[in-house]
Amino acid sequence: MLKANNPLIKPFATVLTSALVIYLLMVFADHPQAVEQYYSQGLYRGVCLVLHGLFNWLPFSLGDLVYIATSLLLAYIVFRIIKQLFQRRFKGALLTTLRLVAGIEIGIIVFYLFWGLNYFRPPASVRLGLTDTAYTVVDLKAVTLELIDSANHSRQRLSSADLAKSNDSIYASAVNAVKHLSDSSAQFKTYIPGVKPAMLTFVINYLGTSGYYNPFTAEAQINYQMPVFVRPFVACHELSHQVGFAPEDEANFAGFLAGIKSKDKLLRYSAYYSGMTEFMYALRDADTTAFKLFKKRISKSVMADLKAERKYWEYYSGRLEAVSSIFYDKFLKVNNQPQGLLTYNQMITLAMAWYKKQQPVRR
Repeated sequence: MLKANNPLIKPFATVLTSALVIYLLMVFADHPQAVEQYYSQGLYRGVCLVLHGLFNWLPFSLGDLVYIATSLLLAYIVFRIIKQLFQRRFKGALLTTLRLVAGIEIGIIVFYLFWGLNYFRPPASVRLGLTDTAYTVVDLKAVTLELIDSANHSRQRLSSADLAKSNDSIYASAVNAVKHLSDSSAQFKTYIPGVKPAMLTFVINYLGTSGYYNPFTAEAQINYQMPVFVRPFVACHELSHQVGFAPEDEANFAGFLAGIKSKDKLLRYSAYYSGMTEFMYALRDADTTAFKLFKKRISKSVMADLKAERKYWEYYSGRLEAVSSIFYDKFLKVNNQPQGLLTYNQMITLAMAWYKKQQPVRR
């Protein structure tokens, strides 16, 4: 039995208490309506007001500095535990391990309270009234054609100045687009939105990552080295996470919607380009013959952009990307996205439902 003055008591109690809090959060997460009412439309709005106001004005990513510091601290702690074990200081190793576990558990609690519970709110299809998600291959073909034509047309309208836009200008356009969407629907409500370049871009290039959202500081960051026509949509995607669209398919759809409703020519093209790409992937799986025919309909300029983007990612592709994909796939599955990385492609169902709601799909 542990004595009252035993140094192991406090970290052990912290581990048990934190584990209980995580369990209670997961019980709460099993009730989507309660999550929506008390968290997404309640506590999370307060978190947004505070964190966005504190950090979105910074020109650099504080979250990236937190990630770097945390990684260095974890490496030091693991090294210290190994050193203590080699020195046969088993009680010290146990104490350090308990503190490490307690720290990880507290990080998990902060993650869910600051943002992660949004994974468990009712799906966007319900919140946005887009429940008619059933579609046929004929429907898929009709919308894919519409997106190809929209991408071709919006690409043709771009000038050399549009394609030379600075990152700051791209970020501003994305923020304005999300604000406009926020004004039109309470489901897109945003507070002091902001997006910034990722300080870790040189790393995420090799991970095959175009952007990410930091739930601890509420910062949306993008890979600022990607082809310019990809960045605006990615900025809207990450800003959608900031709004509270946690699942990737929902953030993809919200970003797409913000983009095509924008008056910014580069952002509109970026959204149509990304939507067309997603739908072409889906069409390739559904009807390879139609995919080959539709591919010929894509303009030379858009096709050149597709090749440029593929070439960009091929330069960085490697084993590190494969390993990161495995871990992220597991992360998505744990957080109410059972299809893992395939969740990104589920944006199709939301977009199809939205197009059918706007006007009957041509058959």
